[in-house]
Amino acid sequence: MNAIKDAIKSGRTVVGTTVTPNIDVSILADAGYDFLLFDTQHSAWEIKQLQPSIQTMRGKQAAPLVRVAANQAYQICFALDAGARGVVVPMVNTSAEAEAAVRACRYFPLGNRSNAGVRGEWGEFKNYREYLDTVNNELVIVPMIETNQSLENLDAIASVPGVDVLLVGPSDLSIELGVPLDYQCDIYQRALDKIAATAAKHGIAAAMYFIPPGMDPNFFVQKGFKFFTMPWGPWATAGIQNGLSGIKR
Repeated sequence: MNAIKDAIKSGRTVVGTTVTPNIDVSILADAGYDFLLFDTQHSAWEIKQLQPSIQTMRGKQAAPLVRVAANQAYQICFALDAGARGVVVPMVNTSAEAEAAVRACRYFPLGNRSNAGVRGEWGEFKNYREYLDTVNNELVIVPMIETNQSLENLDAIASVPGVDVLLVGPSDLSIELGVPLDYQCDIYQRALDKIAATAAKHGIAAAMYFIPPGMDPNFFVQKGFKFFTMPWGPWATAGIQNGLSGIKR
């Protein structure tokens, strides 16, 4: 039902990229990425502007994910009603906040999401209850770990039923740790090791919002991180240049 959920469960490394509605996401959605992530926290785009782009992804390889601006039920509802297969929730610091995010994602009896009819391509169902249960089980719910408080409560956050991924916000976490943007220092790396170990303990994925510039993605894979974004621009440019190089001009 949700290929990205299946990939996470299988332990495969899941790679996506960030996109905005002002590009043709249909090309990237079939380029090999597992997901395309729309950000409404640190961008000028609002959730209700995303629906046309998300709809063009139906039937494509990549799953649409949305990072909401805050852990608020109405924002999560907007994202899911637009067709997102998963939601990234920033600044989740406690198990109570993680539970609130999960409740906002799920229909009764597992949550309190308001019903607005069938959204996304979730398949054919015998009845409406089966649809609701499928969505409850298949959505990908991703709290972001970005603060010292979240590190202190990491085990409790990971224990919340419905949490699929612990996603590091690299910049904010480094600032909280007192080592701004120093992604290679021991303090930062020890925090990542704790996150990876906690995720493994609870059978969920450890993730990076992005791979820091100049660092090898496989370094993080070996550390236990199985979910991250990579920028698509440089790869697209390299592909175009490679194609042009084969033409006599």
